[in-house]
Amino acid sequence: MITVERKDSFHLKISRVLREETSHRVDVFLFVPGELGLNVHVISEEAFYHSAIHSKRTYYSDKHHLPLVLSRLASRGKLTSDQYRLSLSLYAYQYVIALERSTQTLLDTARKVKEEAKRQDSREETVAEGEPAAAEGERAEETMTLAVRLSEQLEELCELAQGILRRLRRNRPGSEKLYKYYANIDNYLSWFTEQQLLALVANLPRGKGFRSIRKRLLAICTAESDYREQEEYNSRRVTHDPTRMSNKMRLLRRLIEHPVTLKQQSQELGGGEQKAVKGLATAVVMIFVSLGLLQARATLGDITALLVLVIAVLYAMREVFKDDLRNTLWRWLRKGRPKWRRQYLDATSGALVGRQLEWFDYKRFGKLDEDIQRVRKRNVAQREEVVLHYRSSSRMSPTRFLSGYEKTRETLSLDLSLLARLMDKGEHHVYRLKEGQVTHESVEKRHLLNLVIREEGVNTRPVIQRWKIVMSRSRIVDVEQVHHEGGEKGE
Repeated sequence: MITVERKDSFHLKISRVLREETSHRVDVFLFVPGELGLNVHVISEEAFYHSAIHSKRTYYSDKHHLPLVLSRLASRGKLTSDQYRLSLSLYAYQYVIALERSTQTLLDTARKVKEEAKRQDSREETVAEGEPAAAEGERAEETMTLAVRLSEQLEELCELAQGILRRLRRNRPGSEKLYKYYANIDNYLSWFTEQQLLALVANLPRGKGFRSIRKRLLAICTAESDYREQEEYNSRRVTHDPTRMSNKMRLLRRLIEHPVTLKQQSQELGGGEQKAVKGLATAVVMIFVSLGLLQARATLGDITALLVLVIAVLYAMREVFKDDLRNTLWRWLRKGRPKWRRQYLDATSGALVGRQLEWFDYKRFGKLDEDIQRVRKRNVAQREEVVLHYRSSSRMSPTRFLSGYEKTRETLSLDLSLLARLMDKGEHHVYRLKEGQVTHESVEKRHLLNLVIREEGVNTRPVIQRWKIVMSRSRIVDVEQVHHEGGEKGE
């Protein structure tokens, strides 16, 4: 199962979990509107790959209490200190990722409730303009249902966050060395939880319906702040300086991610082949140039101005055709072959735990597989789309993982700021007639991108999913999944 989320203004986060020891392949197709003018000359394949695509893999466990159990065993001397660091970091990392995702979902829901509340404020004007009161009543009921659901989800989030932190703090390690690591993680989780809950409080809709949950969120934030002060995790100088606190917490976040994140070694493929192609192209062109020189010498005889002119023309043709021949041979030789290789190493032991091959190129719609064309469902107005295709094929070796873990989570970050630069600046106005008055609203121009992802494994049917991405020059506005198929076991 692949999930696509908006990470910030211009980044998409594509996540998936690799389970088996067999190979996995994923294809990512990004359909960009042709009006942006994107092509290989504007942004080359290598430039887009290195600037916009970033991959990271971490250990993963769907048994959510396993990392905490292993860390407790390590704190009692039954496992190594490295195992303690990994297990505690994985427990904290999975909590942070889950809390970030839940908070973002709740923030989106809160914004929808606010928008619906604003629309209800003008319901009298809407009814006066002729809209049936029954329709307005249905909208009010939907808004109320959404608000109740938001309140229930916030209550559930509070229970889960408090429970996870409580389980973490039940067993403090006796070793001073292990306690320092525990204190750093506990410090960050407390601060991070407070920040996420405060963000929710700041964006909650106004009204009596959210008064109790707002008080509970603020109570948890106050309790976490007092807890850090009681444990003396941070000095007063750091506590009263937001910049220092933010920098310290960013370092603690890296401390958490380091043991669970696999190291990467990237290599660009085809270096030796490129030199061979360059030499071959030069040799072929020089053969014809030499034959031309010999023929010209035999025809024109002694050195004359005409012979010098012929030699100059031959050398000019050599420079032109040498590059064209080299590029043609290189494209033919590398067509369909991977361009980069990654090796994944365990951060603690340095053991090789997996390999991955990667492709990236521009595609024509007619060259895509039938399944991708069918899922895209392109119409006449979208025939000018440019298709960016990224593929990765990987094989992991869970037997080389640290004891207790058999899965990894891959996070692919897609930076769309390169495409935002190609979009037009400015806004335009939309005029409306309301109660005999002409009003206008500023509307930012938006573009619709389509993201199609196909994941293939062994003994399973390919999973194909499609998302609609609404984007403006300033940010990613919305990400919505519109299609999902496959995933059942093949026969």
